[in-house]
Amino acid sequence: MQSQSGQPSIELFGITIMEPMVTFTDLWITSVCIFAFVKLVKLDKKGKVHQYMRWYFLIMAVATFLGGILGHAFQYAVGLQWKLPGWLISMFAVMAVERASIMHAQPVINDKFGRFLEIANVVELLTFAVITFSTVNFFFIQVHSAYGLGMVVLPIHFLVYWRTRNAGSRVFFLTVIFASLAAFFYTSGIGLHTWFNNLDIAHTIMAISMYLFYRGARNLEVLEPEDIHEDKGSFKGAVLDALKGVQVLHNKN
Repeated sequence: MQSQSGQPSIELFGITIMEPMVTFTDLWITSVCIFAFVKLVKLDKKGKVHQYMRWYFLIMAVATFLGGILGHAFQYAVGLQWKLPGWLISMFAVMAVERASIMHAQPVINDKFGRFLEIANVVELLTFAVITFSTVNFFFIQVHSAYGLGMVVLPIHFLVYWRTRNAGSRVFFLTVIFASLAAFFYTSGIGLHTWFNNLDIAHTIMAISMYLFYRGARNLEVLEPEDIHEDKGSFKGAVLDALKGVQVLHNKN
């Protein structure tokens, strides 16, 4: 049995497993998310921002586990519609990281704009959930993720970093840029081998991104009025400072 991705099935103890490497890399993401969740629970930082980040990793762990098992390994047995649980749960994970980002930025952004983003966060989730459930098309999961990360998380954390030089926000907006490579490989079909195809590369990038988000979450501090500066330099300067600060942050942690 061979899947649409072209990766042959294998048999273990008489059980057929479709897309074994794709399944493995999905579960790799799950493992990183569980690691991040456990570590953040032990860190026990207070506040809704950190609460939502813990939820993000836990929900994403469930989503990728179901995606690997039902959406890939045993999809032949349960049917295409069983891809939906993992897909839809992953949308709640994206909602959680959006929510955390919006709350983290509240001292920096306008109150009305912050409330608008919170409402849009819910409307966006419901809209894409209905469309995805109706069409059973992963494309809309990609669009939802691209919107949530690219149009909400990235600009919010860049704004926070620009105004405060918060180390956590630096990691977040750079990680979103890196994570966009996953979408490129997923849609391009470019892979290294039958046993490490475009989905495997995309999943590997996602696993690394989850770890980087975890590193960023550890450094999300409550912003105080004195942290906010009216002039933190140019856009280019902020980007260069962020790139220079990644290695410093890594060494510090």
